[in-house]
Amino acid sequence: MTIQSILGAIVIGAIIGALGRLFLPGRQPIGWLLTLVVGIVAALIGTVIAQYLGVATTDGIDWIELVMQVVLAVVGVGIVAGVSGRTRV
Repeated sequence: MTIQSILGAIVIGAIIGALGRLFLPGRQPIGWLLTLVVGIVAALIGTVIAQYLGVATTDGIDWIELVMQVVLAVVGVGIVAGVSGRTRV
């Protein structure tokens, strides 16, 4: 694992996490760091699921994989926001 791949994962995770927050209606009481973590996890899980399902890797943008990642980010942000929203008093 190179520094370039780590930085790439952070950037992709930030974009995926931001898209997850954008597509989830309402206000999410979580910070940008937690959004970044959810985005990175969603991107990794989405990639694994896409590879397992046999989605072909292309030279351009892999739209099916990207949609999977964003959907997972929406679900992840919703879960994290729901859990963190309940713990606040």
